Amino acid sequence: MNKMFCFQCQETAGCSGCTINGVCGKKATTANLQDLLIYTTKGLSEVTTNLRKENKEVDVEVNRIIRDALFTTITNANFDDEVILNKIKYIMDIKEELISKLDDKSVLSEYAAYHSKDEFELREKSENVGVLDTENEDIRSLRELIIYGLKGMAAYLKHAGVLGFENNEIDAFLQKSLTATTDDNLTLQDLIDLTMETGKFGVDAMALLDNANTTSYGNPEITKVNIGVRNNPSILVSGHDLKDMEQLLKQTEGTGVDVYTHSEMLPANYYPEFKKYDHFVGNYGNAWWKQKEEFESFNGPILLTTNCLVPPSESYKDRVYTTGAVGFEGCKHIEGGYGEEKDFSEIIEHAKRCNSPKEIETGEIVGGFAHNQVMALADKIVDAVKSGAIKKFVVMAGCDGRQKGRSYYTEFAKSLPKDTVILTAGCAKYRYNKLNLGDINGIPRVLDAGQCNDSYSLAVIAMKLQEVFGLDDINELPIVYNIAWYEQKAVIVLLSLLYLGVKNIHLGPTLPAFLSENTAKFLVENFGIAGIGTVEEDIEKLIK
Repeated sequence: MNKMFCFQCQETAGCSGCTINGVCGKKATTANLQDLLIYTTKGLSEVTTNLRKENKEVDVEVNRIIRDALFTTITNANFDDEVILNKIKYIMDIKEELISKLDDKSVLSEYAAYHSKDEFELREKSENVGVLDTENEDIRSLRELIIYGLKGMAAYLKHAGVLGFENNEIDAFLQKSLTATTDDNLTLQDLIDLTMETGKFGVDAMALLDNANTTSYGNPEITKVNIGVRNNPSILVSGHDLKDMEQLLKQTEGTGVDVYTHSEMLPANYYPEFKKYDHFVGNYGNAWWKQKEEFESFNGPILLTTNCLVPPSESYKDRVYTTGAVGFEGCKHIEGGYGEEKDFSEIIEHAKRCNSPKEIETGEIVGGFAHNQVMALADKIVDAVKSGAIKKFVVMAGCDGRQKGRSYYTEFAKSLPKDTVILTAGCAKYRYNKLNLGDINGIPRVLDAGQCNDSYSLAVIAMKLQEVFGLDDINELPIVYNIAWYEQKAVIVLLSLLYLGVKNIHLGPTLPAFLSENTAKFLVENFGIAGIGTVEEDIEKLIK
């Protein structure tokens, strides 16, 4: 029997599945406990779904617990077995409490009924509730595609929730859908329909988060971001949670401690509300997978607000602080729930004892092209398209990763004709956002909308351009899609684009291992999903 089985990320071993340890650094015990956390969360979701059927209210706190559980299992989020075990136990307690409120308990499955507090029994159970528990590979593939989409959705709902933006309808769908992945009576067509519906609610979740971010911090605006350093003690913030960023900036004001963004936190530099802080210097480093060298050279403490944590080296592990769904054994965790002020005093005092960051690059990068900003430039963009100055937009959103083959995206960007514009979001942009690709009539050739969730902006831009040009079909626009993926938030973005009717998306550097042959065939035949080839082949196919 395999020690573990996980194939949820792009870097899974042999593009088939990790069976000994995760390529991400996850131990087999951690992977198995995460499987059990998903199992118990399915059980809790089944109970909440049945409560709603009986017209009984489900408290928002329960919705938050379910989101947090799913978020915890996203790749590179939480590596702490003890934390995961405690979440499992807590969920079972909540589940038992809610079961008592059901009128009809006879409908409950083994997922809802399972309850144990014995750690040995829980660990034993965790080895037998994984992905391979579903024998039919097509059913398994669609179930996992839905679950990974729901994980990404949960992450975005969490970010919106901490800003005070909730949507019970989306949470109800998430829980109903998670429950549906346990139903052996559902046909392949039922699961395909549910996959598409997951995309619909993915759009809704990203719209909710977009509204939360822009209401709280203003609309992102065109910004030149400093990538050099100053000679002050500093804190580096990585991840996606803007509320954590806001609280840290407030608490570091006047302390002599500078703040920098890293990886997916780069777009914090684009929000007007954050620009008022003089000690907010800019961005340090690149995508998440370069943490080991960049966290080392930064010298100061690092705050991980969400996933994309690489197991830290001992040389800087004592400088890594986690918060939210993130966790790693031996790293200090900063607590704080929805609506609570987190206490960052320890990390601030730690920063004061550290040397200033080592400079690894200089200059500026430009971003802030979310949908509001791009629409402000709409006339200019439309004129450039009509005149032929812009022939094509290329959406190169998504994730970055360690795989050597990802150099393809740098070469692809370099090889694009000079009358093309790249639309991007997510950390995939680090493969080309520091290249000097120039501009077209003053419009930069790389338009960065922000974080992975800001792929929503790219969809809004496309729909607005469709409207402006009076087109019946979004696929008639001069836009092509060459997207990189890594983890489960990329899955919900993909499902959202498919729901919006976008076709002929090229996905790389490899197609997901969790797609069975028949599931992949369905996506190819119905949506034109394709892998990537060589740069030359794909330029010829997509652009010329």
